[in-house]
Amino acid sequence: MKLEESSLESKQVNEDRIGKEDDVNFKADRSAQNDSPPPPYPDDAAADYRELTTCLTPLNTIAVKPAVADEKRNLEGSSSGGTEIHSTSKGVFHQILVTCAVLLLAAACGMPIGYSAVLLPQLYNASEPLFIDVEMGSWIASVHSLATPIGSFASGPIMDRWGRKPALLLAIVPLISGWIFLALASSHIIILTGRVVAGISVGLIAAPAQVLLAEIAEPRLRGLLIGAPFVSYSLGILMVYAMGSYLHWRHVAWGATVLPVLSFIAIALAPETPVYLARNNRLEEASKALTWLRGCPIQAKKELRQLIERSQKEALEDAGRSNWKALTEIALIKPLIIINGFHVLQILSGTYLVVFYAVDIISDMGGSDINMMQAAVLTAVVRLAFTFVYCFLLLVMPRRMMIIGSGLGSGISCLAIAIFMYIRLDAIKTPMDTYVAAVFILIYIGANTGFMTMPGIMIGELLPAKIRGQIAGYLFTIFNLFLFGVAKGFPYVKETLKTQGLFLVFGFASFGASILLYLMLPETKGRTLHEIEDYFQQKNWFWITRRREKSNRSFSDEEGEPLKNIKV
Repeated sequence: MKLEESSLESKQVNEDRIGKEDDVNFKADRSAQNDSPPPPYPDDAAADYRELTTCLTPLNTIAVKPAVADEKRNLEGSSSGGTEIHSTSKGVFHQILVTCAVLLLAAACGMPIGYSAVLLPQLYNASEPLFIDVEMGSWIASVHSLATPIGSFASGPIMDRWGRKPALLLAIVPLISGWIFLALASSHIIILTGRVVAGISVGLIAAPAQVLLAEIAEPRLRGLLIGAPFVSYSLGILMVYAMGSYLHWRHVAWGATVLPVLSFIAIALAPETPVYLARNNRLEEASKALTWLRGCPIQAKKELRQLIERSQKEALEDAGRSNWKALTEIALIKPLIIINGFHVLQILSGTYLVVFYAVDIISDMGGSDINMMQAAVLTAVVRLAFTFVYCFLLLVMPRRMMIIGSGLGSGISCLAIAIFMYIRLDAIKTPMDTYVAAVFILIYIGANTGFMTMPGIMIGELLPAKIRGQIAGYLFTIFNLFLFGVAKGFPYVKETLKTQGLFLVFGFASFGASILLYLMLPETKGRTLHEIEDYFQQKNWFWITRRREKSNRSFSDEEGEPLKNIKV
């Protein structure tokens, strides 16, 4: 018994001695830090500790509350070590406010996409003063996609030169003008002009909107916030379908001017992104923006420190080298292959073609016993509902699992539609045919909607920050040029392959996209943009061939190892 008491006393003495040594070492470290020259960015350790009590508790549903000791260790440690980014509930609310401003604009962009499905059936009516034939109808449907690359090409230099927020404000003006052209159109030329102007505007908006959300969002919310505009985008399509089922196409055009005006006001009140401000040496504005977006002065200082150090490091590495030289770097080549490859397969899977030609496709599948415009509205409702679902999945589910599952579901449903239509090719249409076709097409739209959410997320997450703005615009340019070609040729391909043949193409493209993403797309959920950049600097081309470096990081972390620890 005495031995046990003696052992316990000895153990207690050793623990007290170690604790005192740690206190001495901690004070010595703090003294050494206080004697060091100030860094080239705002930092005040004493102020950090005074402010610590104001922002220790991130939103519980987003991040686990760190211990006070962990906060102290983070403050005293290096800022470049990949510290996690957490916002307070107030900061999360501010990020959601900025996202809501973009949501208004995304809905406004969805309306001209779906407008052709409203406009064409009314203009095909022989009693319409501006009656059109199939050739003119294909131009009206596709010219929007032809004009969009013009805006996309210009959006990169504009947002790199003047900022993400001014780029969006500038882009809204032609969108309002385009709808006014359509509402007042007295000839086919003016209709085409309105579609072109609106298309240029949508092109100008796409890249800055995605980049803005990627740069203001914290990692744990980034997928949700970048994906949310696609809910609004789908809502815009639904709104224009719903108005078109009851209103004349001119009245629909007038109604479509409301959302751009509201979005202009909302975005004018939002801050510029901290990434753009820091990279343009506007540090005081960047600090204010980060403090507002994170709700915590300490987190804002740490994140600003990371941005400055990253920018300075890249400036040294890229001294005397143009941005075009960066196109030969493996860190950019890999994401470009992933993004462009997915864009091609996504378009061929029918994601946008079903939006452009919803009424025509449903008419071919359902016969004459179905109200085609109401069916198109139903498809838009399903697309909207599933976009909500996918946005939720982006918050709780790994990106790879979600998008690969979406592709497989889309491919299987397309093959089922094609087989059903081949079987019933020469049979007399019955009400049961209509119901079966409706179920299949709704399943396809639900599964394929996951593809609609991914291009913006990929561009926002995978591209390096130093050329994200400029390259994003060029990628949207390539995407929309290809979309124009496919949309323009769709009526002629449909006449050759018939609707069942088209769904075979949609199905194989969906499977191809799943294979590409399975092989190459990294898991980015919960990762900082810096960590994702670091991963693409590694030598491995395929995600499935990576090797993980052992680390002390707890297995309880839902995201596993950091991307920067994946090596070949």
